[in-house]
Amino acid sequence: MGRIIVKNVGKAYKQYPRKLSKVVEWIFPFLGKRHTLKWVLKDINFDIKPGEAVGIVGVNGAGKSTLLKMITGTTQPTTGSIEMQGRVAALLELGMGFHPEFTGRENAYMSGQLMGISKQEMDKLFPSIEEFAEIGDYIDMPVRVYSSGMQVRLAFSVATAIRPDILIVDEALSVGDVYFQHKSLERIKQYCKEGTTLLFVSHDTGAVRSICGTAILLELGTIAKVGLSEAVMDLYNAKLSSSGSSNVKQNLLSNGKTKTISGTDEASVFNIDLIDNNGSSRNNFNVGELIKIKISVAVKKEIEKLVLGFSFKDRLGQTVYGTNTYLLNQILYCVKPGSTYDFEFSIKLDIGVGEYSLQTSLGGGENHLSENYEWVDVAHTFQIIPEKNKSFVGFSKLYPELKVINK
Repeated sequence: MGRIIVKNVGKAYKQYPRKLSKVVEWIFPFLGKRHTLKWVLKDINFDIKPGEAVGIVGVNGAGKSTLLKMITGTTQPTTGSIEMQGRVAALLELGMGFHPEFTGRENAYMSGQLMGISKQEMDKLFPSIEEFAEIGDYIDMPVRVYSSGMQVRLAFSVATAIRPDILIVDEALSVGDVYFQHKSLERIKQYCKEGTTLLFVSHDTGAVRSICGTAILLELGTIAKVGLSEAVMDLYNAKLSSSGSSNVKQNLLSNGKTKTISGTDEASVFNIDLIDNNGSSRNNFNVGELIKIKISVAVKKEIEKLVLGFSFKDRLGQTVYGTNTYLLNQILYCVKPGSTYDFEFSIKLDIGVGEYSLQTSLGGGENHLSENYEWVDVAHTFQIIPEKNKSFVGFSKLYPELKVINK
């Protein structure tokens, strides 16, 4: 079984004021150091146990790629230690290790040998590799004629030909087409169920939420948060807001969920009610029930444009449905401080049975990235219970019509 233990890891690169300084330091070491250290990672600690699926997220420059290179051994840490237990398969950079003049078949065999797979084993595995990659006759053409998507298809197929103890996947999968992304994610999920330890780096928050139970948020080379993927993804999303990044807080609720709040506080939601047809406020509804979502907003400063949005999220934090007053062409303009507004959305709950949370946002545009007055994850929770004799599977209730023709 695979395990990854990272202890007090840091990575620094030498910076020289001039090109000549490096030569002087090398030839005349007794003259002292001519460089300064630029730390890109510092004090990184985590322990990924066998069978765990852990996501690593962070903005560009946070240190994700450097950390993965150290974990896979392509570069060494300046401080600390990394221990890997089990057979590792890594897919970091697109087509890494492929020779452009060799065919896909030849590159697959070479990659297999680098992974410790014998030629006899590769002979047995190759038909399944070729079938999964689905690149057809290109398998016997030079890799230099491959598209980026074809390279990642072959690289992933080889890396996962045998279920590894540890699977490390970087953003390379995002290059492939949507069909292959889904196909690859299904294989990753299956391997996780069978006991593979997964380290998954992606900007796709939906993929991290659905695959990983735990997530690590890297920020400026340090770990900003480790925890349940839903809570970490909510914090990451809040920090993406340039205007609200300095005002982010998280509160642990009694039901175990984490409420994340960010924004400049120029306006805020002070009450949420889910109201049924009888005018009663409830938190349990039948599938397909028509309700009103009443959201009360207080304005604290003068705002040129006010946009309210909401979304439903399932128990994994994946967005099921969302909209806002910008998309509905009902923006409020020139809003005065001290004013309050009640927004009432009528909506039919044609969604699957389960627990859901309501997320709210107040901003000045189509999304919260430019102007974020308030963004609240897990602002309210509710349940959908099944209709009698009308069960279905999935997120959304659709309305199929069935005809059976006896021929």
